[in-house]
Amino acid sequence: MTEAKKSLALGNTRQVSVFAPASVGNVGVGFDVLGHALQGVGDTVTVERSDEPGVRVASITGIVTALPSDPAKNTAAAAVMAMVEGLGLEAGFDIHIHKGIPLGSGLGGSAASAAAAVFAINQMLKIPVQLIDLYPYALQGEMAASGSEHGDNVAASLLGGLTLVGAAGYRRPVQIPVPNRLRCVVVHPAIEIETRDSREALPKTFKRQTVVDQMANLSAFIAGCFQRDIDLIGASLKDLLVERGRAKTIPGFAKAKKAALEAGALGCSISGSGPSVFAWFQSESAAATGGEAMARVFADEGFETQTISSPVGSPGARALTLPPPGSGS
Repeated sequence: MTEAKKSLALGNTRQVSVFAPASVGNVGVGFDVLGHALQGVGDTVTVERSDEPGVRVASITGIVTALPSDPAKNTAAAAVMAMVEGLGLEAGFDIHIHKGIPLGSGLGGSAASAAAAVFAINQMLKIPVQLIDLYPYALQGEMAASGSEHGDNVAASLLGGLTLVGAAGYRRPVQIPVPNRLRCVVVHPAIEIETRDSREALPKTFKRQTVVDQMANLSAFIAGCFQRDIDLIGASLKDLLVERGRAKTIPGFAKAKKAALEAGALGCSISGSGPSVFAWFQSESAAATGGEAMARVFADEGFETQTISSPVGSPGARALTLPPPGSGS
């Protein structure tokens, strides 16, 4: 083991549980590069240190249990394997996953499990690394789930708030400030859409002007967030690239979006690959009204729904069982 890796040795803590939140991927205007955390819904991952080498999926419980037990195909385990290799950790780990995020919901379930798992390992280190340095490892978990390294949900679930994935090859997401009063409402109709299938359905080409207009929207949106300019945020919170194609897979989407905008939403679009639909509002009361209107649309379509109301600036992953004082020494 090199001197650098000795400084990343494990401490005495042998078990940590971590909650990582669900997230809104793309945030409409930022396909594959923007995401933000959601409050109250997420996955909990417990990691136990073992004297037996290797990474194992010990249990899967919660609202989803039909997940791969093969570590290379499981998001949490794949992320831990990447971290073990990257930091040269000489130990084995057993992973217990409790799912609170529906499968195929567009709420970043695979990202949350991966983020929680690497956060837990970090809590076991004598000298934990910065959270942002865990991102590349969690991204490997997302790769195991969807077959591509899109980090919008990973960054949001790990770091919290609104995050922007950096330039290609730059593995350090950027946290974007948002006005404190902004709230997000997500309505999840009981439809399951696999991320891989949704990505395959995307158009292969776009008109040049469409891409230029979307670049302008994204730039203006980011500027609006930094300047806390609500009008600019609302004017630019639009998706011209993928919403039209994916909307066809979500019965009632157009009506739900109209209902949200009529209730005063700054913008409304599809969360991740869907079928969840999100909208941003300027107050909790407006969010409640908009959420009810969106849910009614899907109820009229014959779907049961789950509604989540959350500050846009919600926190990311957090430890539920903190290491005792001095355990890392």
